[in-house]
Amino acid sequence: MGKAIVAPWYTPMKVRNPRTGKYDYELLQDSPEGIAQKAAEIRANQIGWNALGIENRVVVMQKWYEALQKHQPEIARNLSIDTARKRISKVETEGAMGLLQAWCFKAPKLLSPPEERQSMSANSVMIQQQWVPYGVVGVISPWNFPLLLALIDTVPALMAGCGVLLKPSEVTPRFMDGLEKSIEAVPELTNVLKLVRGGAEAGKSVVNNADAICFTGSVPTGKKIGAVCAERFIPAFLELGGKDPAIVMGDADIEGATDAVLRSAVGATGQACQSLERIYVASTIYEEFVEAITKKAAAVTLTTDPEKGQMGPLIFEGQAQKIQDQIDDALAKGAKVLCGGKVESINGGLWCAPTVLVNVDHSMSVMTEETFGPLIPIMSFSSVEEALKLANDSIYGLSASVFSKDNEMAIQLASQIDVGAVSINDGSLTNQVYDAEKNSFKESGINGSRMGDAGFLRFFRKKAMLIQTAHPQTMAGFEESTS
Repeated sequence: MGKAIVAPWYTPMKVRNPRTGKYDYELLQDSPEGIAQKAAEIRANQIGWNALGIENRVVVMQKWYEALQKHQPEIARNLSIDTARKRISKVETEGAMGLLQAWCFKAPKLLSPPEERQSMSANSVMIQQQWVPYGVVGVISPWNFPLLLALIDTVPALMAGCGVLLKPSEVTPRFMDGLEKSIEAVPELTNVLKLVRGGAEAGKSVVNNADAICFTGSVPTGKKIGAVCAERFIPAFLELGGKDPAIVMGDADIEGATDAVLRSAVGATGQACQSLERIYVASTIYEEFVEAITKKAAAVTLTTDPEKGQMGPLIFEGQAQKIQDQIDDALAKGAKVLCGGKVESINGGLWCAPTVLVNVDHSMSVMTEETFGPLIPIMSFSSVEEALKLANDSIYGLSASVFSKDNEMAIQLASQIDVGAVSINDGSLTNQVYDAEKNSFKESGINGSRMGDAGFLRFFRKKAMLIQTAHPQTMAGFEESTS
């Protein structure tokens, strides 16, 4: 009887160009059967990949680095089409390659289980530890930084000895063509790293065929994935949304604080989970702060000419509607727009100029729901207690910022904000600092951090070898006392 033929593709999916609004790319979607087959192939080859040892895996990953260098222009070019960001796409490809090199250097130093030791609870027993990687790690990555957030989990998982089934977002898929060419240039890698193309159904198939899941995306989708992983009894490393607050104290450097808040809030068009999305300013400097940041926000230029400007269009049209809904809700409840204030179509793309909102409060969705766009809603506070209460009034707990000339006081304040990382006198430093381990609090995520050493070590299960060096205990020790 012949081998069953697996239908590898579903109906093609049309992909939108965010700059023109045209659907000018066709994505061939993997079928569930095709994804299951890819996972089976990875699982069969992962044993040999792990057996290579960390040093030999580094050699393979260096070959991949060279292949990525060769295909970097194509990958960056396609990223710039997917995201309508030319400079950031170049920086993103360089950052992803730097990440690969960093793990090649660091992973071998971390992969050293402790030496054999004597048990403290049973003196005649010696303990040896082994670290066992997961077989197939499923990585599902988002559309805002397509390459970097695909490789931020993929690279350390591969370094750990896992195989990886990688499904980037269907919203920004063009870069996968160049990425796949780089993988195919390294035969040892093609056996344990396979790309999956498609939307939600493809994502479900990845979750159903992996031994561990890394997901970056929205809270609602993350909860669904977490529920399936719990049912399957596999770990889910979830990096979800944020609604990052900034607390600007009365002694803050207004020039520096407004520069940092603006960059964090509207850089990459605000399409980053660690963007500052709600700003709380001490009442003593509120008017001065608002005046300064409004002036700076109004001066930000749009890249309607791809060769000029600072801020691009919105990538995902579904997100554009959510941004407009938040603006409309705020205005209906009494908010005031000082600059920007509308999602508009320019040459087919969807654009939102930096938007400063005042007279806002927590009855408005712009202060409570993730925006993922260039909105800067600002509230004043009269006391530290009020600032903390407002900052912690959220289902999210990703990151935050505190601005003050008194570092000691700023750190004390930051320690009381329920988030995993706090930038002091800056914003969104977690997109620059990868070696500080942090967790996501509340509904912003769960399980091991992708930052710091944990970004690598979370891909192992720990096994213990318990070696008895004396005669084993006999049943005589279990005799019931009659006294």
